[in-house]
Amino acid sequence: MTQSSLPKPSIAIVGYGSQGRAHALNLRDSGFDVTVGLRPGGPTEAKAKADGFSVKAPAEAVREADLVAVLTPDMVQRQVYAEALAPNMKPGACLLFAHGLNVHFGMIEPRDDLDVILVAPKGPGALVRREYEIGRGVPCIWAVHQDPTGKAKQLALAYADGLGGARANLIETTFKEETETDLFGEQAVLCGGASSLVQAGFEVLVEAGYQPEIAYYEVLHELKLIVDLFYEGGITRMLEFVSETAQYGDYVSGPRVIDAGTKERMREVLRDIQDGTFTKNWVAEHEAGLPNYNRYKQADLDHPIEVVGKQLRAKMVWLDNSPKEQKEAA
Repeated sequence: MTQSSLPKPSIAIVGYGSQGRAHALNLRDSGFDVTVGLRPGGPTEAKAKADGFSVKAPAEAVREADLVAVLTPDMVQRQVYAEALAPNMKPGACLLFAHGLNVHFGMIEPRDDLDVILVAPKGPGALVRREYEIGRGVPCIWAVHQDPTGKAKQLALAYADGLGGARANLIETTFKEETETDLFGEQAVLCGGASSLVQAGFEVLVEAGYQPEIAYYEVLHELKLIVDLFYEGGITRMLEFVSETAQYGDYVSGPRVIDAGTKERMREVLRDIQDGTFTKNWVAEHEAGLPNYNRYKQADLDHPIEVVGKQLRAKMVWLDNSPKEQKEAA
């Protein structure tokens, strides 16, 4: 299928956070008619208007749209769909998500007449926009959940192409695969696993009598150097650039820390994701007002590694610590 044969649906973007803004700008620059759906008076309404978009309340924005992209936070999507989208989307329209959680776990049951697709760029919104602007793109994964019109695949590919994803790589997946692997990656490796590993390493060194500042540099600061090598060329590239001593330590000590027990606990995390336990607990937590979430978050913010890290980063003049950039990177 050539790019010229792909459809050009009118699009309503519901939500204007990091991803929503990047999607809206890239799609408009790719020639799509884009409207932004936002709560009147909300914090992002002024930003979307300043970017030159027609901004309407979600219920109004979706009425004439051929494709509606739901880019609000996961835990508000069910209410947005029930109150604004389901009653107002025109028959045979397309409903798009960038993460499959609500559909896969049945919190949103789309109307039978709607095409339902997923397009997920593999990068934060700031990167999605930046790569598009310089003529490149961020890889996207895509999936079809419902296809009553027979056009769902073409719409997914058209949307991904409009984001710039076709310039890089497009990979077909399913809502199940995207949702479960995304949650697992965040929990076991990227966020939960990495932060807990860093905190534990810091604690071991400080408890052994080493300076907190030295511990910070060794287990957190230098992690970026390793991750950058992973990003550029996988484990192979990392091994090319670290010393033989570091390599040997990798081979003999890595499996002592991340052993068969760790892998089995990762499987437990995955099972909780697959059977819906994690999502059930997260929904209940959100509906209860986030008491545990707030407690966990505050404990991380108060951890000694954050105290010493803030002091050390204040002297790292090469860092851009603007809250906007930090939020977009997250």
